[in-house]
Amino acid sequence: MQKKDIDWGNLGFGYIKTDKRYVSNYRDGAWDEGVLTDDDKVVISECAGVLQYSQSVFEGLKAYTTEQGQIVTFRPDLNAERMMDSAARLEMPPFPKERFIDAVVQTVRANAAYVPPYGTGATLYIRPYMFGSNPVIGVKPADEYQFRIFTTPVGPYFKGGAKPLTICVSDFDRAAPHGTGHIKAGLNYAMSLHAIVSAHKAGFDENMYLDAGTRTKVEETGGANFLFVTKDKHVVTPKSASILPSITRRSLLYVAEHYLGLPVEEREVYFDEVKDFAECGLCGTAAVISPVGKIVDHGHEILLPSGMDHMGPVTQQLYDTLTGIQMGRIEAPEGWIHVID
Repeated sequence: MQKKDIDWGNLGFGYIKTDKRYVSNYRDGAWDEGVLTDDDKVVISECAGVLQYSQSVFEGLKAYTTEQGQIVTFRPDLNAERMMDSAARLEMPPFPKERFIDAVVQTVRANAAYVPPYGTGATLYIRPYMFGSNPVIGVKPADEYQFRIFTTPVGPYFKGGAKPLTICVSDFDRAAPHGTGHIKAGLNYAMSLHAIVSAHKAGFDENMYLDAGTRTKVEETGGANFLFVTKDKHVVTPKSASILPSITRRSLLYVAEHYLGLPVEEREVYFDEVKDFAECGLCGTAAVISPVGKIVDHGHEILLPSGMDHMGPVTQQLYDTLTGIQMGRIEAPEGWIHVID
């Protein structure tokens, strides 16, 4: 299979149209068989449920070329389950797990020429999403839905290595108690846009959101979970019903415990504790782990001992181990790697 003529080593993290995408429609209480299509345009009514009442959910995962030359995806079953949970919360018909995985496989296989070669630092980003497609003017769930997957080759999230970020404690709330913070819905990300633009204008890379109920506990950023390392090398991640259950975070905790032999804790993390941690990172699909060097709380600076020059040692170990598993350099736990070709 001939790869596309792309400068893989200089790819950014942006959209490039690929040859095929997957589409399935839900009508009369059932999903159709689904097809691969060349057409990248979505045509819907001006009154579609997604446009009027933001009924949409999505996922994000990647396909990799391993050291052995295979094309694989990482834990797509968990993306399928999370999307089913997200859909159920917004009164949307869940797209079945096995069909989700099969659709991912079909789409990646059809775009195999866009999967970057091993060693380039690039990957194929996979975006499954679903939305209400029929006209809805009264406030109610749509009756018809469309599930789609597109792919795009992307470069590493951080060119030239991951430099520690400076983040600020946000004055905005990301999610309400008993709200939708635990699902991957477009409306959650729309709510974060003003806050992240405001943070960027103030010279910060990201926000740290505190719990909306008491504003005393760490939750997450607009698009990533927090991961902390204590001075005695315990790996700690915040626990909250408002936090999106990150697949990357879940995998990093397993790596910490079972590969690196480190104690792990998933618990409430009070902001007062942050000054005592040795390392901090933001974890998610795009960058795996982004190190944090400084946290600013309304002018008060918390400098992490790991510093502003490079990842902390434990964060680096976690990053190297998980990316080693994804790229086939390190043996993966059973079921983590789904081979496509």
